[in-house]
Amino acid sequence: MNQILIGAIALGSLLVGLFFFRFWRRSGDRFFLFFALSFWIEAGNRLTLGLLANSNELDPMIYSLRVIAYGLILVAIIQKNRPKR
Repeated sequence: MNQILIGAIALGSLLVGLFFFRFWRRSGDRFFLFFALSFWIEAGNRLTLGLLANSNELDPMIYSLRVIAYGLILVAIIQKNRPKR
């Protein structure tokens, strides 16, 4: 049952990434690209978590992927709110 939920979350993250990727292609704004990459990394993270037999969310490899994904979201927000020169 747990693998089914993890797979559903991975699929949802993949679809949300495609949603943001579509807006990046239309607007060219890197904000949407960073969000798309972040959700794709999160989908890969969940896929890895579901496929590994003895996986733990606190495993450094899995946790570091999540930190990178959330870091991309922070970078996107900071860059979007910086004053333009």
